[in-house]
Amino acid sequence: MKVAVVGATGLVGGEILKVLAERDFPVTELLLVASERSVGKQMEFKGKQIKVIGMQDAIAAAPQIAIFSAGGSTSTEWAPKFAEVGTVVVDNSSAWRMDPSKKLVVPEINAKELTKEDKIIANPNCSTIQMVVALNKLHEELKAKRIVVSTYQSVTGTGVKAVEQLMNERSGKDGDKAYPYPIDLNVLPHIDVFQDNGYTKEEMKMILETKKIMGDDSIRVTATAVRIPVMGGHSESVNVEFEKDFTLDEVYRILDETEGVVIVDDVKNLQYPMPKDAHGKDEVFVGRIRLDETQPRTLNMWIVADNLRKGAATNAVQIAEYLVEKELV
Repeated sequence: MKVAVVGATGLVGGEILKVLAERDFPVTELLLVASERSVGKQMEFKGKQIKVIGMQDAIAAAPQIAIFSAGGSTSTEWAPKFAEVGTVVVDNSSAWRMDPSKKLVVPEINAKELTKEDKIIANPNCSTIQMVVALNKLHEELKAKRIVVSTYQSVTGTGVKAVEQLMNERSGKDGDKAYPYPIDLNVLPHIDVFQDNGYTKEEMKMILETKKIMGDDSIRVTATAVRIPVMGGHSESVNVEFEKDFTLDEVYRILDETEGVVIVDDVKNLQYPMPKDAHGKDEVFVGRIRLDETQPRTLNMWIVADNLRKGAATNAVQIAEYLVEKELV
């Protein structure tokens, strides 16, 4: 099994390597791929030093799987070239997510839709992944009508430059800025670029991707995406209106039966999900589960996950694992 990691030197790329090693993915040859300025650099994987190569060399090697985390423009240009040599691309950018000819996959929900014909598979947005993992089984049983989500997103979602900005500000140093304003001791209601409708691209990703993954265009979704000065994971306040009546006991049962979800909800003992506790973990943590007292059949919940793991790297590796298990590569 020859596997390429494209964007291996980035934050998510490094996490992909960590997850591949932890989960003992059956790699016989690992290709570390990055931009020309990183070619020749040495990186470690399972105690071995591997030299970073460029795109053309990686395509010439014709790996069975290529996991991309190198930005939308890179994926748009290079993913089809890998696909042409028979490689299955699992892409972590936004380039292919809303392409009607490409599958948008969260393995716990819709991996079964994949076939041998799928050569470019889209990995969803980090915020979307953790929300749909928590909501999909509830939707199957109770039918979600409307979702209102507000996110509280880690600086790691922006990348290394944002982490450096936060730490520089915290220690009083000057440095490059990832954001137009300070992030330490501040909150920015602005993730990605603003669209003509006043929403940001991040908010529209959550709205559109949720419907595609859950396979239901009738769900009404509205989102506000916010960047906060934390590292370790994204948090979400989610309000969901369902068609069917339910009790909280039913909600707990459904969530308890949902693959990938861990309930942390004991307010008497101050137990609820926090990013610092999700850091380095692959599960989606759900708490603060309560009825919305302003209208019937409506639920409030708090959802937390490590955005570099389940929100990116782990989900991509899980897709690759499914491809191997079902002999689709």
